Amino acid sequence: MTTQQIMQNAKEAKKSAILLTEEKKNQALTAMASALVLDTETILSENKKDIENARGKISDVMIDRLSLSSDRIKAMANGIIAVAQLPDPCSVVLSEYIREDGLEIRKKSVPMGVVAIIYESRPNVTSDAVALCLKSGNVCILRGGKEAYNSSKAIVNALRKGLRASGLSEDLVSLVDDITRQSATDLMTGVGYIDLLIPRGGAGLIKACTENAKVPCIETGTGICHIYIDKDADIEKAVKILYNAKTSRPSVCNACEVCLIHKDIAEEVLPRIKKALVDERRNRGEIPVELRLCDKAAKVIDGTKSNDKDFDTEFLDYILAVKVVDSLDEAIDHISIHSTRHSEAIITENSDAAELFTRSIDSSSLYINASTRFTDGGEFGLGCEMGISTQRLHARGPMGLRELTTYKYVITGDGHIR
Repeated sequence: MTTQQIMQNAKEAKKSAILLTEEKKNQALTAMASALVLDTETILSENKKDIENARGKISDVMIDRLSLSSDRIKAMANGIIAVAQLPDPCSVVLSEYIREDGLEIRKKSVPMGVVAIIYESRPNVTSDAVALCLKSGNVCILRGGKEAYNSSKAIVNALRKGLRASGLSEDLVSLVDDITRQSATDLMTGVGYIDLLIPRGGAGLIKACTENAKVPCIETGTGICHIYIDKDADIEKAVKILYNAKTSRPSVCNACEVCLIHKDIAEEVLPRIKKALVDERRNRGEIPVELRLCDKAAKVIDGTKSNDKDFDTEFLDYILAVKVVDSLDEAIDHISIHSTRHSEAIITENSDAAELFTRSIDSSSLYINASTRFTDGGEFGLGCEMGISTQRLHARGPMGLRELTTYKYVITGDGHIR
């Protein structure tokens, strides 16, 4: 089926999606989660094809991002169930005003309509996007990357089985078969069909969508996430947080890519960072983190000399850019220049420093004494997420059900005239 046909079918399906009751949505989501688990063997078989095709072409860290397992599929199904258990975001009265003459003006939430998602190599995005779209009364068109096409196709086939079992149209969820650039262009320019476009992937994909889309587009962020270790930080806490933010899953957008350290504690904290992230990991047979050090940091510990590009790179790997700064103000200035407005953290026991940091930096999620790895729809209680929006308008931060709705005014009168 061509991309144009998929968009036409989705536009037609929008008529029924907007009328779905909360009960019907939850029934369908439950059936979709069950179908996903039942098709585990098929999905894993198709995922194996993707991994074999990608091996040698992408890094081992990105292979992990692509890989599925029985546990990951169960987690995807649990994510769908979690969305089903959330309140329906549609037809909620957001505000109301009754005039003196009795005219009632209500602002009510409504679905966006047809939501298209262009994403890359994470097959779990498929089920997250579908669940959020269905629960919010939207129709979902997915355009995955070629690296994960077989996996995504198998997942969508399972989810469509759940829709059929619930008596709903399969056109509520579609996967674009064409994985050339043309299909992405078709979605970007699908005026009259696509109500919202969400790119989810690397900087190149996001730039292409935001610059070329003729339909409304959400800018989801590449994650050049910073952790600043202040002069008043608890050093043990700082090393623990940095270790988690860098190594727990370096291939995701909320992993830390840059560490800034106040000069007053650099000589004490840098050796402990190297010990935890490099030496101890190597001794355990784990991948050590490559530290890309500024000149000041390189005088304290061994590592790779950094270059200017290192502080503007989303590594998505076991690499960390490290810079010693003279003050909190310098840290704030550095982040303001180099950040992608995703997630930043300050490690400090000084409440005034924390307040200045969070007020001064314009990112979607700001942390005080916590890892940036929490920037995630599931962790924020949204069930799962459509992506992390780094823009200011319409949506910001992890996008859940509420961010997939807009609103309209419903005015009720009794023969009122103006």
